[in-house]
This record gives sequence, C-alpha cells and structure tokens, in this order.
Amino acid sequence: MATLVTPTDKTEKVEKKSPPVTEEKLERKPRQRADDKFKIFSGTANEPLADEVCHFLGLQRGQAQVIRFRDGECYVQIQENVRGADVFVMQPTCRPVDEHLMELLLMIDALKRASARRITAVIPYFGYARQDRKDKPRSPISSKLVADLLTTAGAHRALIVDLHTPQLQGFFNIPVDHLFASPVLVDHFRKLALPNLTVVSPDAGGVERARFFAKKVDAALAIVDKRRVEMNVAEVMHVIGDVSGRTCLIIDDLIDTAGTLVKTADALLENGAIGVYACASHAVLSGPAVENVKNSVIKQVVVTNTIPLDAQAEAERTEKGGKITVLSIAGLIGRAIQANHEETSVSKLFI
Repeated sequence: MATLVTPTDKTEKVEKKSPPVTEEKLERKPRQRADDKFKIFSGTANEPLADEVCHFLGLQRGQAQVIRFRDGECYVQIQENVRGADVFVMQPTCRPVDEHLMELLLMIDALKRASARRITAVIPYFGYARQDRKDKPRSPISSKLVADLLTTAGAHRALIVDLHTPQLQGFFNIPVDHLFASPVLVDHFRKLALPNLTVVSPDAGGVERARFFAKKVDAALAIVDKRRVEMNVAEVMHVIGDVSGRTCLIIDDLIDTAGTLVKTADALLENGAIGVYACASHAVLSGPAVENVKNSVIKQVVVTNTIPLDAQAEAERTEKGGKITVLSIAGLIGRAIQANHEETSVSKLFI
C-alpha cells in the first residue's frame, strides 16, 4: 500500500513581526511567499496539521512519497530539489508510534543525502517522552535513544510542542525549541470566563505548567497528590489547596487512557468543587479514554491538534453535547518555523 504525500495550493504570507498567537489570529489569511530555499515536508502522521501550517505561511507542502511494502517496511523519496534549502519536517510520533518515528528518521536521512542546508525536525508530539529515566532495574531511557536517533539521521535542530518534562531538552545534542500550547489554550479559557477558577495540576511534576497557566488566566492554584500503583493506573490520594465552591481546570501535557484525569476530577468534586474542566496539549486517547471522558463528571476536555483524533474521539467531538473540543496550534507552529527560518526569537511567542 502506498501513500503519496502531496502539496496543497499556494496561499498567502503572514506579517513578520506579530504578537503571541490567539485563535482569532490563526484565521487571518497570510500573503503569498516566494522562497524556494524554505520548504516544509510532512510524513503521514498528521497531514492536516502540516497543511494548516503551510497555508498559514503561504507555502506549498513539499512533495515526498512514502511507501510501505507488504511486510511493513517503509520507503521514502523526496520528489523535489532541496539542495541548499532550509527544510522543516513535520511529524508527530503518535500511534502507530514506531512506524511514524521510522518515517521521520528516513525522511530526515533522505533530505540529508539530498544536500539540504539545514534540517529541522518539527515534532508536535514527541513519543517515548515518558520513558525519561531508569525507574526499574535493567530498563532503557528510551527518550534519550530517540533523541540520539534524530541527531544521527541528520537533524540539525528540533522543534517540539510541550515535552512531558522540559529537562528532556538536555537529551538532545542539537538545539531544541520547546513550544508551549498554552497561548492557544489560555485564549480559549479566557473567552469562557469560568467563575471562581482554580487551575489544578494532576501531579507534582506538572506544577510549573499549572502555575504558568494560572498566572495567565489570573486564577488560584491547586495540586492533586496521586500514587501510581501500576502502568496507566493511578490512585488519587488527596487535594492540596482549597477547591471548595470553585470551578476547577485540570491542565496536563497529555491525556492517555484518561484514568488519572477522571480520578482527579472525582477527587476535586469530593472536595467541594462545583464544576471541572480539563485541557491538555496532546490527545493520545488510547484504550478506553474516550469512554472514560464521556462517562466522567468533566464538563469539557480541550485538546490541541498535535495528534489527529481517531474515529471514536472524532465522533465524540462532533456529537451534540460531546465533551471533546479541539483547538488548532497551526499558527503557533507556523510562527515558530518562520522565526527559525528568519533567525529571530522564538521566545517572543510566549511573552
């Protein structure tokens, strides 16, 4: 079975200097860009997001062919000249993780051998990020291995959205631009104007993320202490902070099975919260996640489109009264890519 990755129509270009991204700004049409040394390619993991980014920047998506042989082996061919070009390869390593990771590595290697001047791996969702330490004897540090693979393949830089832990940047021997989806999420919840809002971190590791979010929306902060009893299973212990009579917003980097999320919401209601919302950058949503969200006390779960939704999650999103809402971060990624290409500051996107 073969998949041909084809470009979209030319559109227009954005202004060079712009304030941080909001949902309204993403809708603005860019002006046409003519730069044959600035190219964006995409694997097959999330082509719609790559098309949105290209539209935002006024570029055509680069032509590449991705073929899978009957035994599953992947073959990649870049179908246009990239010699001396500044190239960006977009590919989240979402399900099936290993296939999409291999696609990304092969595409980077193909671009390197085609004499691209600089190759930036744009990874909206970085898989294996949760395996960042030896938590058991004789176990690998998989995220370090993946970082090394990207460097060996030929990537000169990496641009990643919401790493599981920021210190993962230290695993890379190349520069990493760490983007945060918070500008888009903050803008959404500002518009909702939830009363008596408290931002909640579902674990101690996410406190910094929750504190930043709480400061942006001028809300209180709480933490839920949990004890993990086995992989993908968490037991909530108690809530640190006063949530009685308040609307709670749980913020995390990803939602996998949604088990932790649902138990956190239950714990907040048991401690007097009057309503619970949730948001995360990455909608992994594996196993019973959609059913867990649907049957939970959570009023709305807001995620971004770093990972495409599967059929079940998409059905919940489009259903009347469905609890899943998806926001686009194409503008955020587009501005970061443009800043990299023009050698300007990426951090200004988050001021």
